[in-house]
Amino acid sequence: MKTNNTEGLSMFEINVLIQQGGKFIMFPFIISKMVKKIKKSNIYFIRPNEGTFKYALKHFLLNLSLSLRFFPFAPIYIAISLFYLMKGGKDYTETILKDLDTNRPVYTPQLKVSY
Repeated sequence: MKTNNTEGLSMFEINVLIQQGGKFIMFPFIISKMVKKIKKSNIYFIRPNEGTFKYALKHFLLNLSLSLRFFPFAPIYIAISLFYLMKGGKDYTETILKDLDTNRPVYTPQLKVSY
């Protein structure tokens, strides 16, 4: 899965931001094509003191417009999307951190030593 809002951040900076209250949030939505349904999701890194409403509203409107063709289950998917809109998303911080720990990205700080 692609993680958004982490461009230009090192693993050390991500860990510091998570300790300050940052988190990885997922907003699921359903796209229906006649009989087939496709579940999609995007994971966003939410920085400390940043709201999730702008991301949640975008996914709720996507779910509202694209899942209506899958009629028997559309109200269920819209209700689930509304639930995650009110809740602020599904927290995936633990899962992402475990995945990052297994991959072990290398952090090499550029130290400027002056004599």
